Amino acid sequence: MRNAMFGDGAGGKGLAILAGAAFVAITTLQFVAARFSLREHLTAADIVGLRFLGAGLVFLPVLWRTGTRRLKALGWRKAGLLALLAGLPYPLLINQGLTQAPAAHAAALSPASIVFFSFVLSRIALRETVSGARLIGIGAIIAGLLLFVFHAGLSAGDTWRGDLLFAGSGIMFSAYAVLARRWSVDAVTATIAVVLLSCLPLPLLHALAPSGFAAAPLAEIATQLVIQGFLAGAAAIVLYTYVVRQLGPQPASLFMPCIPVTTVLTGMVVLGEIPTPPQLAAIALITCGMIFPILWRA
Repeated sequence: MRNAMFGDGAGGKGLAILAGAAFVAITTLQFVAARFSLREHLTAADIVGLRFLGAGLVFLPVLWRTGTRRLKALGWRKAGLLALLAGLPYPLLINQGLTQAPAAHAAALSPASIVFFSFVLSRIALRETVSGARLIGIGAIIAGLLLFVFHAGLSAGDTWRGDLLFAGSGIMFSAYAVLARRWSVDAVTATIAVVLLSCLPLPLLHALAPSGFAAAPLAEIATQLVIQGFLAGAAAIVLYTYVVRQLGPQPASLFMPCIPVTTVLTGMVVLGEIPTPPQLAAIALITCGMIFPILWRA
């Protein structure tokens, strides 16, 4: 199925690069904004609810025009599995992790896990070949992850709990990307499946989970609705799924190196969160591991 929004072919690869850059910017904004509100008024469940409420508003007109034709073509079983991996549980893990660890941790560990597990799952499910440069990069990523885990284990507090949640979210999104590639799911269909099926349990989540909506200013709620819903919940999934279809899960995951750097810089300015030297070393090692295969080919 051709993607009606972007197009395919050589021109599509150029657009995929722009889509990847936009995805990086949105992801950085998502981490920092979520961490800000989680320290102020909103809970992890609140932000997840705003994410899929905003995304639902974006894709409701699309669903109204197409009905359920796209989802029926995909199949409800496949749609449900994609929603389980990249839908409501995925941002809930990240946001819960952000209540226990800084945004820089999320920006380093979640993308690094996506790169690593995209490599592993692509080898298993898609039988994709891997270069020596990619193996060196994966080794550096593993070393950076181990440094992060080791430092978190020595430091006081519960940041290691958040770090484990970030790594778990990376596994989930890697599996989503590999399945989207294997099933040749176009970006809009995959996003509709994720958003629509994730909206169904929102009333139950709101009823059972703690909420800070009553204490939060309207401006904060509206801002999170735009960032988490319109951008992260809708646009980012379309962009990343498109990049995966054009380039494949492994090359698509290599857009992740910019996220730790941009989030650390933004977090220092906006949140006042200064990483420790071991954390900076781990972030640098992870970033080098993600970007090394690109530099080697160049």
